[in-house]
Amino acid sequence: MDDDTARVIELKQMVRQFSEDRNWDQFHNAKDLVIGIVTEASELLEIFRFKSEAEVNELFRDEISAKRIRDELADVFYFALRLAQKYNIDVSSSLKEKIEQNAEKYPVDKAKGSNKKYTELGP
Repeated sequence: MDDDTARVIELKQMVRQFSEDRNWDQFHNAKDLVIGIVTEASELLEIFRFKSEAEVNELFRDEISAKRIRDELADVFYFALRLAQKYNIDVSSSLKEKIEQNAEKYPVDKAKGSNKKYTELGP
């Protein structure tokens, strides 16, 4: 399975099965799943902390570092998918809706090439 062939529903079923096989439903309430997302995201962030752009690029070229990045990203994704699976969140429609909202907040003519928050873009 890869990004070209995977379907979100299959990924949700995979994390559900993995968790249920281990009787982890009892630990997977919304609060704890969100804590898992933040914890794993922090572990991913730690890899990049205090690194220059050149050092970050080297991380992706080094197989051991690249594997660590993939593993931590997968952990974040696991918890996000598990939250969506447990609480019936349609991530595809949620993402589409959020992109549409952000398109209004960040119109191309004001936001292109800028890293300013939408509240700083002006009228």
